[in-house]
Amino acid sequence: MGVPKRKTSKMRLRTRKAANAWKKPSLYVDPKTGNRHRGHCVDPETGTYRGRQIITKTAGA
Repeated sequence: MGVPKRKTSKMRLRTRKAANAWKKPSLYVDPKTGNRHRGHCVDPETGTYRGRQIITKTAGA
């Protein structure tokens, strides 16, 4: 098992922890409908992606 030769400094430790910090996902606002959804994903309400219909929505289902 590897053993560190020197004590890890506070700055190095905190820099490493900051790189793994949780960030809230950014939301994309659809210019036509104004719906908010994750970027690079299909809009779950309308079923469109980049202006094209990907998922067909059926009534009652």
